Amino acid sequence: MATLRLRRLPALSSSLALTRRTTPLHVRTYTALRSSSTPRQRSLLPSKQTTALARFQQFSTSPTHYETIVKVPQMAESISEGTLSSFSKQVGDYVEQDEEIASIETDKIDVSVNAPEAGTIKEFLVSEGDTVTVGQDLAKIEPGEGSGGAKEAKEEPKEPASKDQPTSSDPEPKKEEKKDDSPPPAKKEEKAAPPKEEKKPAPAKEEKKASSGEQKEGIESPYGKGNRNENRVKMNRMRLRIAERLKQSQNTAASLTTFNEVDMTALMELRKKFKDEILKKTGVKLGFMGAFSKAAVLAMKDVPAANASIEGPGGGDTIVYRDYVDISVAVATPKGLVTPVLRNAESLESLVDIENGIAELGKKARDGKLSIEDMAGGTFTISNGGVFGSLYGTPIINLPQTAVLGLHAIKERPMAVNGKVEIRPMMYLALTYDHRLLDGREAVTFLVKIKEYIEDPAKMLLA
Repeated sequence: MATLRLRRLPALSSSLALTRRTTPLHVRTYTALRSSSTPRQRSLLPSKQTTALARFQQFSTSPTHYETIVKVPQMAESISEGTLSSFSKQVGDYVEQDEEIASIETDKIDVSVNAPEAGTIKEFLVSEGDTVTVGQDLAKIEPGEGSGGAKEAKEEPKEPASKDQPTSSDPEPKKEEKKDDSPPPAKKEEKAAPPKEEKKPAPAKEEKKASSGEQKEGIESPYGKGNRNENRVKMNRMRLRIAERLKQSQNTAASLTTFNEVDMTALMELRKKFKDEILKKTGVKLGFMGAFSKAAVLAMKDVPAANASIEGPGGGDTIVYRDYVDISVAVATPKGLVTPVLRNAESLESLVDIENGIAELGKKARDGKLSIEDMAGGTFTISNGGVFGSLYGTPIINLPQTAVLGLHAIKERPMAVNGKVEIRPMMYLALTYDHRLLDGREAVTFLVKIKEYIEDPAKMLLA
């Protein structure tokens, strides 16, 4: 018997070449049988060893590194997709767990995408402006601690590159050789000089074109002089959704608006008397939205249909009356109008509590931190266009609600009071309602009730 030492197996080495790193191959000794009738030969491996070798070839010897896939998070039951508005990080950046890496714009709010664990961003799988759906892969993160190593690895290649540039002396002699050969090109330039003189008329042609242009500019345009450029910008998702819902409201509801005016004297005096004390004790700035919200809640006791809605197939066949009042407060943001909801306004007895709730919702809206829960629902809407100087307007119903109250700017006007003309701070009120559910008598009664509570705030304490 002769022993044969196999130091390398071709099949095994070829499979290892496809792996990321080299694994040491243990050298094993196999016995080759030699018969008396045949010359010395290497016998085939035993069947069991061949099977083991095949299995070993299929074994992956790649490193144990793994990647975490960042997916589009759940946003809300009614929202299944959005637009990837921006990435907060770049490929190669290190992120902490729960740190924001991207922002998704939906029909209602912006949703933050946070890193599920700390690591380095390896790849973005989508681009900014792409439409993404819930559960879709967004990015790959290689988990790891600390970002120093990654940054040093990026900076190390730059140092030798900068060193090679000043130390490489090979290009310099080549440049000198080119300088030695510079006389022949100079001769070529001298030969090329006459053609340049021939090309001198070219500027003259340009001057002619310019002069002809001046003549065209001299012709009077039917639109007159001035810049007529246009800039086309694609509507963002929120703007598109707002447009869709507003048009849906106009096409669905039988909208009608009734108006009235309210004397703000008593409410303004009440606010002036207590605003500093309330601000000092509670930190809440006393405004007018709390009073109008409270007045609307109380008026709904007389006209419950103002807090109801029509639901059902085919445009609706069922009226839903509610014992609770969720007031949607219209807030203007840079991206559009949003309506966060003040829940159970009927249970907030104090004007301070209502003002505090409205102030918190307004701040969250302006900071872009509203959640889906903050926006969902709502049974009645109040829109205050007066803060922007609006004097008169007809608000649009926020479906599936039945009515919306519009507030406007306070202006001093001469009014007849007890047979005398007095200057009073007056505000126009507008109530847009769905005539399918609210009759004119009910709508006017509801608005007059609000007017009475505002002109005599003490009634709100007794109601």
